[in-house]
Amino acid sequence: MAMMVHCQPDTPERKAYIKGGSTGFIGKTVRFKGKEAHAGGEPHLGINALNAAMAALMCIHAQRETFRDEDHIRVQPIITKGGDLVNIVPADVRMETFVRGKTMDAVLDANRKVNRAIRGAAYAIGAEVTITEFPGYLPMVQDDEMGDLFKINATQLIGEENIIEGVDMVGSTDIGDLGSIMPVIQPNMGGVSGDAHSQDYEITDEEAVYITPAKIMAMTVIDLLWNGAEKAIEIKKNFKPRFTRESYLKFMDDIVNA
Repeated sequence: MAMMVHCQPDTPERKAYIKGGSTGFIGKTVRFKGKEAHAGGEPHLGINALNAAMAALMCIHAQRETFRDEDHIRVQPIITKGGDLVNIVPADVRMETFVRGKTMDAVLDANRKVNRAIRGAAYAIGAEVTITEFPGYLPMVQDDEMGDLFKINATQLIGEENIIEGVDMVGSTDIGDLGSIMPVIQPNMGGVSGDAHSQDYEITDEEAVYITPAKIMAMTVIDLLWNGAEKAIEIKKNFKPRFTRESYLKFMDDIVNA
């Protein structure tokens, strides 16, 4: 089993968020290949790969109304290379994106739509396109019994009124992968102001961020290992994995080789 603690964005108060989920995702890099030509003198002889990429962005955007609210699908592509020189028709354009969602079935469905949009846009412009998939993280499912132990110990340090259950993370975490084969928890703790991944993100309560989570996890480890690891053995016995190690590896290989 495994556990870790993450900070809860925009939560300066000493609070603990437990038993929430997270999104999973598939990542991809995309290369559009066109044909160079002088942008001022002979643009008609080129194939504009940047136009193909921009068309792909619009085609992906046009799919958004097909994403169900409960699936929490998020697709935010970025163009990492838009061409080589301003006076050359762009012939080598690169894009990256994640396709996130609440369940992997939803992610895989949205991913097919995104790939179709990319390939269709390239075809419309006459460009070639290469899509390279890479596995991201699986949606997180936290173990209830481990979460209960964490809650009991957190109550002693921050009070039960400051513990919030069932609030999902907006992002993704690699402990989601671990949670598919073993019991895990990843509570989120307050002590931070500002939004995640933004320049206004700031730790405002160092004890709440560094010390309190370490104490709660240490207390939880003691509870798990007490009396010959009786509680840990019980949790592992009750755990129902979504994957075996072998089926997990096959699932990831299938994403890469799709």
